[in-house]
Amino acid sequence: MQLGVLLANLEDESNAAAALEAIGDIVLYAEVLEACTRHDEAPDEYVSGAVRRFTSKASDEDWLGLMNAVGRGEDPGRTVLQRILQWALAQDASEDISAPHSGCSCQGERGGSHDHF
Repeated sequence: MQLGVLLANLEDESNAAAALEAIGDIVLYAEVLEACTRHDEAPDEYVSGAVRRFTSKASDEDWLGLMNAVGRGEDPGRTVLQRILQWALAQDASEDISAPHSGCSCQGERGGSHDHF
């Protein structure tokens, strides 16, 4: 499967939820659920938002790291989703958690939603 097709599929919330469950990474799943709670999002919303944020905001270095990981991994789909979620969680951790993160549909402590694309 081509990377563009995989990313487009993960931007769809129903595919994102299934993919998150399918990767079988319990620690990552728990971290995503914690982020969902902080941002008042469902897991499928968080995952699809993470993919959109990565595709629009990741640096060249982030993309290179993703491509290198895919080349070394046994399951490209799993590798892509894990890397993107790890990136999104790191981005969220570095932001003020009281503010909505950009690229998603959450509502922060200040209220009000924000548009994305």
